Amino acid sequence: MDNFYLDNPELKFHLTHPLMKKIVSLRERNFSGKDKFDYAPMDFEDAMDSYDKVLEIIGDVCANIIAPNAANVDQEGPQLDEHGVTYARGTQENLDALIKAGLMGITLPREFDGLNFSMIPYTMAADIVSRADASFVNIWGLQDCAETIHEFASEDQKKRFLPRVAHGATMAMGLTEPDAGSDLQAVQLKATYNEKEERWYLNGVKRFITNGDGEISLVLARSEEGTSDGRGLSMFIFDKANKGVTVRRIEHKLGIVGSPTCELVFKNAPAELVGQRKLGLIKYVMSLMNGARLGIAAQAVGIAEAAYREALGFARERQQFGKAIIKFPAVYEMLSIMKAKLDAVRTLLYETARYVDIYKAYNFISEERDLLKEEREEMKNYQKVADILTPLIKGLSSEICNTLAYDSLQIHGGSGFMKDYPIERIYRDARITSIYEGTTQLQVVAAIRGVTSGGYLKQIREYEQTEIKPELQTYRRILISMTEEYEDAVSKVLNVGDNEYTDFHARRLVEIVGNIIMGYLLLLDANRNPEYWKSLEIFLKITRGENKERSEIIRLSNINDLGKFKHE
Repeated sequence: MDNFYLDNPELKFHLTHPLMKKIVSLRERNFSGKDKFDYAPMDFEDAMDSYDKVLEIIGDVCANIIAPNAANVDQEGPQLDEHGVTYARGTQENLDALIKAGLMGITLPREFDGLNFSMIPYTMAADIVSRADASFVNIWGLQDCAETIHEFASEDQKKRFLPRVAHGATMAMGLTEPDAGSDLQAVQLKATYNEKEERWYLNGVKRFITNGDGEISLVLARSEEGTSDGRGLSMFIFDKANKGVTVRRIEHKLGIVGSPTCELVFKNAPAELVGQRKLGLIKYVMSLMNGARLGIAAQAVGIAEAAYREALGFARERQQFGKAIIKFPAVYEMLSIMKAKLDAVRTLLYETARYVDIYKAYNFISEERDLLKEEREEMKNYQKVADILTPLIKGLSSEICNTLAYDSLQIHGGSGFMKDYPIERIYRDARITSIYEGTTQLQVVAAIRGVTSGGYLKQIREYEQTEIKPELQTYRRILISMTEEYEDAVSKVLNVGDNEYTDFHARRLVEIVGNIIMGYLLLLDANRNPEYWKSLEIFLKITRGENKERSEIIRLSNINDLGKFKHE
């Protein structure tokens, strides 16, 4: 029987990273839950065994139910009638299988019927599910929204909504509108408080809402009359059972067809305020979006994994001129580069998840007791790194995902252009990853702060100081040289002293530093496991040239270049 977890040793490798002891200990509060919950782990080994077994179950469901359903789901898609959205038959089978296996609410605390897992196994689950069917992870993975309820809602709201998620209730986040896409400050959906009923009501339209007919939704709405910016927005919980929302239509999309993307009309829809008024965008959506971006990064890595495997399998089987095409240099070079990029972006994904895991664990602990001074400092440091790694992994993973899907289809040749092969669907599914939850361009806007503040360079210095095996020193010297080039490029841009000029070169600088960070993470992976040496060597050969090209463009440019590229 196939298993999408067991057949991918890279996942187990990242699951056993040295930082996991710290992560699990923080998450389990030094395993204090064992006296309260009979399924809470006794110690670190017990917790890791639980992670391993649950991932194995997910791997089995993905290989034997979700992946076989993917083609039919893509063809059938969700349907809309007077009762709302009905999932494709295969989508409902997928959801039922994961609910039956108890795989909803993975990260929620046990008092809300969750498994209390850390972000690492949850991210791995998203990685695996995305490999099986990228559209389905947009339904299953929206349990991310429950984390926002857990983090910011009242105790009463947590008790009423979180167990429902753990038992299978689907979720959605209603953010974007016809005139408010990436610019969420422009949201106009109106929230009005009825003093007599002591209840909020929502009126307006939301557009491009993933799984918009979900049972529980987080909705961003304008609660403050007379405002026009983010300070007038609040976050609300909408329960579908209370009615008041109509699905106007399901969008017809290029990819991720199995996931219903809806336009919603709110008409006196009753809702509950989450947290404080006016903090909807400023605080709650920022937290929600960071989680969503990590989720899309996992989706992108899972799609990239699927694309690489389809290319590898086809190349081994396809015969041309009397031999399998994998024996031709043009093909095996493409496959090797694909694997190196896949390993590189996956290691950045799990590095980011580890930093998110630790700072969020400290954040929850701080609600239970005062943190020690060293704990507060550690939380701040992990959060700073997580904040700059999150836009980096979202931007880089989605672009690499699209590159691997493109290359995989190319290896398939004309066959890949036909619907007979999964790569045609995978190729279409990949495209959205660099668009939703913030385009690559918006990720660059967020990530450039890590360049200008020196945050990325500080993290690189920490990697640089890690003790490694003597035989890997050559690769470290290459990375040190690449870092020096990066520093020169940053100085060249910042010395101009013009924000528009910095923005003009922002993507180049972000991609340069991203390659260096992924290179260092591959180096550290190779230090733990020699299986990564090949990917490390290939990745550095490719990215060293790419970085030199980008650095040379910066070196030869000046402020006058801005005018040459403008389209008035």
